[in-house]
Amino acid sequence: MLSRLREANPEPKSELYWTNPYTLLVAVVLSAQSTDKGVNKVTKDLFREVDSPEKMLALGEERLREHIRSIGLYPTKAKNIIKLSQMLLEKHGGQVPRSREALEELPGVGRKTANVVLNVAFHEPTIAVDTHIFRVSNRTGLAPGKTPLEVEKALEQVVPEEFRLHVHHWLILHGRYICTARRPKCEQCIICDICKWEEKHCADASEGATAQR
Repeated sequence: MLSRLREANPEPKSELYWTNPYTLLVAVVLSAQSTDKGVNKVTKDLFREVDSPEKMLALGEERLREHIRSIGLYPTKAKNIIKLSQMLLEKHGGQVPRSREALEELPGVGRKTANVVLNVAFHEPTIAVDTHIFRVSNRTGLAPGKTPLEVEKALEQVVPEEFRLHVHHWLILHGRYICTARRPKCEQCIICDICKWEEKHCADASEGATAQR
């Protein structure tokens, strides 16, 4: 399953716009319960003006709110971004820490956000389980679990080392564009023939796995 996803997309990338670990952290905090596309619309302009904790504090919470007003929960997110920027300066010399524990101490940063930052910015083999990865892991039978943490731990057990770095993006992109919550595009799925979902509707079985590729 992972070999096929790798063959189709050898070097997957985050769809969030970012320029350095700090802007990535801010973008991921903004993306909670929002789409990457919606976040990118506001961060393109924001990150031209702000790309460090110092510049974020100079911008201030009120002006930050104006930048991100189109994003859900923007008042809380603005407050958290200002607070985490202060904490980065006070405790980490203005740098984004490279540890899950330190990241999770920051306001607005949970395990999923920390894992995304570690994976994307620092190339750590962490797996951030969002709604797409949770769905794909359960549907396909790759790593079933009742909670995101259960799925994360299951993926850590079953995913071979060679796939660890990129499995997060392969699964999230597969869930975002193919294995969607409603009307999944099974006929376009390159892993349909080995997926364990009982409701799948693959392309003509006579075409076999070759057609899936």
